[in-house]
Amino acid sequence: MRGIPIASMVIGIASSPAARRQLAQLLGDTEAFLIVSSVDQAREFLGGVEAPSAPPARPPLPVVVGEVVAGPEPSASPPALVVDSDRRVVRWRDREIELTRLEHDLLLCLVGAPGQIWTYERLHLTVWGNEHLGRGSDIHSVVRRIRRKLATLDASATIDAVRGVGFRFASA
Repeated sequence: MRGIPIASMVIGIASSPAARRQLAQLLGDTEAFLIVSSVDQAREFLGGVEAPSAPPARPPLPVVVGEVVAGPEPSASPPALVVDSDRRVVRWRDREIELTRLEHDLLLCLVGAPGQIWTYERLHLTVWGNEHLGRGSDIHSVVRRIRRKLATLDASATIDAVRGVGFRFASA
């Protein structure tokens, strides 16, 4: 690979605005740098790079869709769909079901931004780590399996298809 310039970039992770400012000052002499607030943002920027095989320093928090409302009756609060990344399961009320890696990663994308449309291209890049080619039967197959599992749980959350564009998650 002679003659090909190698570009380098420093990616800094800082969770608070003050820490990001301090990190920007420290990296000020660096040719190129990016500061993000989480490891997940860094992975998203890098195009879905898989995590290293070593366990993370702290386990990721499950993604919860829904709202828990304090009140006298437990039935007054809407149920939440929970994607547990540690165990790779989806939980609805008191029931849960296992997910494959592709199902987990795709569902995590969708529930992370309820109502937002994820294009086929963006889902393919984020979940599979490569560019979307063809008619999207691989994405449709995974969505069909997730829908079946949500139906098995009797979850009222759905994955809506946006014809010719992609999918979006709709919580109850």
